[in-house]
Amino acid sequence: MNLLEINHVEKAFDGLGVLKDISLTVGEGEIVSIIGPSGSGKSTLLRCATMLETMDSGEVIYLGKKAAWTGADGKAVYAGKKELREIQSQYGLVFQNFNLFPHYSVMKNITDAPIHVQKREKEIVYREARELLRKMGLEDKENAYPCQLSGGQCQRVAIARALALNPKILFFDEPTSALDPELTGEVLKVIKSLADLDIAMVIVTHEMAFARDISDRVIFMADGVIVEQGTPEQVFASDNERTQSFLGRYGEMLQRG
Repeated sequence: MNLLEINHVEKAFDGLGVLKDISLTVGEGEIVSIIGPSGSGKSTLLRCATMLETMDSGEVIYLGKKAAWTGADGKAVYAGKKELREIQSQYGLVFQNFNLFPHYSVMKNITDAPIHVQKREKEIVYREARELLRKMGLEDKENAYPCQLSGGQCQRVAIARALALNPKILFFDEPTSALDPELTGEVLKVIKSLADLDIAMVIVTHEMAFARDISDRVIFMADGVIVEQGTPEQVFASDNERTQSFLGRYGEMLQRG
């Protein structure tokens, strides 16, 4: 069963089409990377899929429940608050800039939503949070504050916070773009380690080797449309001119190697 279905999504800013008739699905446990040049609509697609951005028209469905659809007037209609809250509990989101609460400790950043939004039992949430921190290599940081952490550590806390909601699908919006190369490797390693949790992931990334290694499917976007999608092998060896021009030297290197 598809966890997520996006059908014919359109979005424009000031009359400029950013998403043009985008359709895609994400299955259970599937890892999908979205690649493409800056300005191709990748982050906007993620923001529309997670209801952070209102789409103009189209359909977003989680686990068979409609979150948004096109109304009779051709404009997007969203489900009621209660339904949306239920749908939003199915996914987690990791941003480029961490978006941690600066005045909360690491532990409070991770446990706040499960306790107060999901109304889960405090002891269980704390136990799971400590396990997540151990998985992230941050077991000694539960009382630290974001300002005391490196960018890579902040991003790992942000990943733990998203996982603490027990989502069925995790979205990553360029999770390493705010980090220097050394910290990038550290965060990519953590994301790779999540593959064994069998959580579906949708990752917008500029890290081509990472996308090739981790993905079940790669989607290449340009100018607001999906140019092509397929297995990493298919997309990275593609003879599509637009894809090849984007992958450039990396594609040549792969073919040579």
